[in-house]
Amino acid sequence: MSLDARLRLRHLRCFEEIARLGSVGQAAEILHISQPAASKTLRELEDMLDVSLFDRSGRRLRLTRAGLRFREHAGAALSSLRQGVAVVSGKPRKPMLRLGVLPTVATGVMPTAALRFAQSHPQVQLRVSTAPNWFLLEQLRGHALDMVVGRLAVPEQMAGLVFEHLYSEQIAVVVRPGHPLVASGDIGALGQYPLILPPPGAVIRTTAEQFLLARGLGGLQARYESVSLAFGRAIVRDSDAVWLISRGVVEEEIGLGRLVAIGPGGEDWTGPVGLSLRGNEPPGEELHALIEEIRTVCEGRRLSGIDPD
Repeated sequence: MSLDARLRLRHLRCFEEIARLGSVGQAAEILHISQPAASKTLRELEDMLDVSLFDRSGRRLRLTRAGLRFREHAGAALSSLRQGVAVVSGKPRKPMLRLGVLPTVATGVMPTAALRFAQSHPQVQLRVSTAPNWFLLEQLRGHALDMVVGRLAVPEQMAGLVFEHLYSEQIAVVVRPGHPLVASGDIGALGQYPLILPPPGAVIRTTAEQFLLARGLGGLQARYESVSLAFGRAIVRDSDAVWLISRGVVEEEIGLGRLVAIGPGGEDWTGPVGLSLRGNEPPGEELHALIEEIRTVCEGRRLSGIDPD
């Protein structure tokens, strides 16, 4: 099938930004065009392809199956075009790897791996971003990131991606020092206190809900929803709130005695964390070298008895 002669770069760029942001209005702002112009460009592209690229039933636009498949190729084409322009212009960019990582990875495994990688590849720049897991995976699928170090998502979010398990992340139940639950350790009494849970959509939310359900606490409602260390720490410090969160987020606070973990943790309440890559693109030499450093750091921490977080 030949390319439609009406297809222009603006169609691909508009599609890429809408897919990345989930919003026509936000994409229009990034592209410095009006929202009606962005909507018209998207309609033109869908007419050319004779498919719907986005599910418009929710507040946030989501890619359809056809949209997911098209994004893989459109993202690769735009990335290759940018590289070609840089080479031909005589101004090749400094090699860069764009990584998306969970906050727990950003404070644990990633800094050590990045320092080791810098010793062997000083010419390669690392751009590290943190964001919700689903957003990072969308960025990876759209070629805005080269790799994600995050949680294993549900199957529909992993379409077109491959996952390599590195370690399991443990759930922690944390309170302030001096909290009544520190002395009793009674997890069954959580319903007596304000509860902080990860927000809906966060992969760790399901694990937290399973933790509560197994203890007969499935009906508890969260007073607050957050995975932010700054917010959660402040609420727990100044109240009797109880926070269910990935242990890696609060590990340093627990070690410093600013927060206290209560009750059982253990392997029953963990979520897999690992590397996500695009399935149709084997990693290049630099990315492969960084992956090896990350694997080495995780293995070294396991052997020494240190939680990879």
